[in-house]
Amino acid sequence: MAQISKFLRSLESGKLMYWCQGCEDAHVVTVEGSRAWGYNGNPDAPTFTPSVLTQWHKLVREGGRWTGEYHRDANGDPIKQVCHTFITNGQVQFLSDCSHALAGQTLLLPELPEYLRS
Repeated sequence: MAQISKFLRSLESGKLMYWCQGCEDAHVVTVEGSRAWGYNGNPDAPTFTPSVLTQWHKLVREGGRWTGEYHRDANGDPIKQVCHTFITNGQVQFLSDCSHALAGQTLLLPELPEYLRS
């Protein structure tokens, strides 16, 4: 793993990691292989095509660490989270189906947090 810009980190198996300010977490996109997203090759102003859709269940965290539990709805089911974006020339367009507060906004791709840079 290596940082390739202040915005992207390369991972094994042709993957790139970036920070999502809407989710306050890292997301990973596969850019090599038969099931890869398109990537413009610019680590300072990346474009990934098509849209990036990330789905997971909301984690319970204490002190920044996962407790092994999920936040649950009134029926006891884990709460689904969605982050759906277009990332174009270093700008992140958060689509309306995002489950976080940045849905409908377009922002610059943020720098990776310090702990993900080394």
